[in-house]
Amino acid sequence: MIEAVHLRCEYLDNPIGIDTLVPRISWQLQSDGHGVIQQAYQIQVASEENFSDVLWDSGKVQSEQSVHIELKELEIYPRSRYYYRVRIWDNKNRESNWSNTSYWETGMLHPSEWKSKWVAASPKFLEASSAAPCLFRTTFDVSGKVKKVRIYSTAYGVYELELNGKRVGDQFLTPGWTSYEKRLQYQVYEADHLIDEGTNAIGIVLGHGWYQQDIPWASNQSNQKVPFAALVEVYIEYEDGKVQVIHTDENWKCSHGPIIMSELYHGEIYDARDEKTGWSQGTYDDKDWFDVEVVSYGHNQLIYQQNEPIRIMNEIKPIKWFTTPSGERVLDMGQNMVGWMRFSVKAEAGRVLTLQHAEVLDSEGNFYIGNLRAAQQTINYISKGGPNGEQFQPHFTFQGFRYVKLEGFNEDEINLENFTGVVLHSDMEETGSFQCSNPLINQLQHNIEWGLKGNFLDVPTDCPQRDERLGWTGDAQMFIQSAAFLRNVAPFFTKWLKDLEVDQLEDGGVPFVIPDVLSNKKQNTGYDLNSDHSSSAWGDAAVICPWTIYLNYGDKRILEEQYESMRAWIEYIRSQGENEYLWNTGFHFGDWLALDSKPDSYVGATDRDFIATAFYAYSTSILAKTASIIGRGEDSAFYQDLYRNIVHAFQHEFVTPSGRLAVQTQTAHVLALHFELVSGQTKKRTVQRLSELLKESDYHLTTGFVGTPYLNFVLSGNGLHDLAGKLVLQTDYPSWLYQVTKGATTIWEHWDGLKEDGSFWSDEMNSFNHYAYGSIGDWLYRVIAGINPDENHPGYKHFRIAPKPGAQLEWAEAKLHTLYGMVVSSWYMEEDRIEFDVIIPSNTSATVLLPLTSSKGLDGETFQLIEGVKSVTPTDEGISLVVGSGSYYFSYQIEKELLKV
Repeated sequence: MIEAVHLRCEYLDNPIGIDTLVPRISWQLQSDGHGVIQQAYQIQVASEENFSDVLWDSGKVQSEQSVHIELKELEIYPRSRYYYRVRIWDNKNRESNWSNTSYWETGMLHPSEWKSKWVAASPKFLEASSAAPCLFRTTFDVSGKVKKVRIYSTAYGVYELELNGKRVGDQFLTPGWTSYEKRLQYQVYEADHLIDEGTNAIGIVLGHGWYQQDIPWASNQSNQKVPFAALVEVYIEYEDGKVQVIHTDENWKCSHGPIIMSELYHGEIYDARDEKTGWSQGTYDDKDWFDVEVVSYGHNQLIYQQNEPIRIMNEIKPIKWFTTPSGERVLDMGQNMVGWMRFSVKAEAGRVLTLQHAEVLDSEGNFYIGNLRAAQQTINYISKGGPNGEQFQPHFTFQGFRYVKLEGFNEDEINLENFTGVVLHSDMEETGSFQCSNPLINQLQHNIEWGLKGNFLDVPTDCPQRDERLGWTGDAQMFIQSAAFLRNVAPFFTKWLKDLEVDQLEDGGVPFVIPDVLSNKKQNTGYDLNSDHSSSAWGDAAVICPWTIYLNYGDKRILEEQYESMRAWIEYIRSQGENEYLWNTGFHFGDWLALDSKPDSYVGATDRDFIATAFYAYSTSILAKTASIIGRGEDSAFYQDLYRNIVHAFQHEFVTPSGRLAVQTQTAHVLALHFELVSGQTKKRTVQRLSELLKESDYHLTTGFVGTPYLNFVLSGNGLHDLAGKLVLQTDYPSWLYQVTKGATTIWEHWDGLKEDGSFWSDEMNSFNHYAYGSIGDWLYRVIAGINPDENHPGYKHFRIAPKPGAQLEWAEAKLHTLYGMVVSSWYMEEDRIEFDVIIPSNTSATVLLPLTSSKGLDGETFQLIEGVKSVTPTDEGISLVVGSGSYYFSYQIEKELLKV
């Protein structure tokens, strides 16, 4: 049996509206047996689902490629649907049937395709209600049998669409957050089922969102450029071929509605008494509405949404409600989450119901909002009354919270069944899972996942609760590899990296946050900034993030598209200071929030020039490899040479003649080792000194944002895997599991965000949902479970499975859904025996290391008799097998001399 399954176009399942001119398709091979490799494929594309009119046929192509196949020869047109199917041949002389049919649909493809005009609220409306979201509407007639309806829409602001009284689509906070002046996403909706014969109406609710949101902690900072505006275009295709187009223009009307205020940081005020029942239906009388104002914003900046939209991804019920010592009535959701509360109530008209949101309780058990800073996170709902009760959820806001303080509710109205936590995040495909025998580590894994959920709302934010929620570059590059295991983040980061590129300075500098809303603004941040861009380890996201996407998804296009941005960043660094091989100038965050920092400082003790030059070397090495991959040989040679010179300069500057690092911190030793900046005897001494530094801290870390992601990798990779296990198992402060023992359900910003005595680290910068330290997940997945990509065969075409049992674990299991299919690595160990299960997807191969084995007493021919095993090699780490696809089970005696844990 062999077939092509899970067909995708640009990573997506049957996407509607994509505007890439050369789409790429991918599929997986589903097959029985071992060692299955695709030998050839055939792709057909048609305009009809039955393939009666084939537009393009690849013919039989001899190739193993089954991901990212570019349809270069296919000519595509705007607003058109294309059906495609695949059949394949494998290395066992089997031919598949045609796959199930999939499709993609194009969007506008070119700005000239747009017919719509931008409409904004009239000056009269703004005078009456400048802070409120606005309702826009128009009517149109439909006559005849409708075949297809598509709505193309976007806004400067955030919007929700309605057609004939029903919500269009299931997306929230559209069109998302981009660098609006240069890139504004639009969405496409199928609306065939919402159209009626006769008079129809379409409406759009428009709020401020990121576009007109002030950042409270940045003084003199306003994100208001020009008034928010909407753009809507409806295409109705009739069975007889006629096409009717309805679009925003001067004939639309606008008015206020029940939403008095809806802001990302502060929450929402909603007066249900002002609801305009039926406002988006054709029979509604809008004679008292205002005329709209047509504004000239143009269409050149419009692009189809590149990442997955924000959707409702989960709903959870509160586990209890209680009264605090100070008399507050509070819901406990049992999980620090991001989204909002949906609630039902029966109340008299005019009663104000207030929900305020917080992450934690204080040491006395009272509701605590100090760490929110200026963010209010408050919902005020004014009841309309009525015998049947009412239900509400907010619109253009989100909250980060576990606890909800209720005001205005009578005690007998607080029924847990009437409250639901609605979890929002970008709808990324789930790909990875990890579990093991230690319940505390399993809770840590849970916290890592929920940190991702809470901070991947269209951009990779630092935190989702306080008055910040920005796309900090450093946090993103520190966590991206862990994220790429848990979710398919390729579309998510492709979109975000494009915004990084367009926000990049002319000299190649990279802003601290993307989209860039901080540059050239006077700030009152607590960050002690004297620059607004280009810190080492933060700006390096321009290089590290596209490389990580390439590594995990084999996406060469992202390297091609981001190359000039990557190169510009390295050239920016090279132009700094007097020595082009050292980076010893400018502002740097350093080892942010490290525990070896001076009192009242956020910056760790590791010399910032050391960190800057180390990352300069690392990013340059990536750029050199990237240039080679995309065919820029001269650039590759140049940057390889630059890399060697940077390493030499680093060693001259930061390594003493006796082979000792000049900077004596854990992070300094971690970076020098992980970035391969030392070798030979110096490397051995660096490893030994790192071990001593850990012993001096009683085997606790002192690293911050910069050193923590690499710490355990360095230990496990340099003969200190036992120390890595000891670190991850610590339960007292500072450690990952300290947070778990304190009841954390997400990752904290500070190792001691909540102290042993119940007090807080500070109010100023103390998020309890901050994913950076969740980078330890990468070590669990790639070292404990052992699933590793191979940069010479990216995207898991060939990969390495090399688990390192340890951390006092009896068993561990990881599963990863790659673009080729599911990879599994699972081991169970007891006393003198280990059992090891592996699954390798079809059309791939892997190097599998059997841990804790040696060649002593083992017959290589025994392994070679196993179907699918291609080669057997004894190594210092264990027996190494190269295997083809299939399921494998190994059970063998542990070699005690190799067991160091």
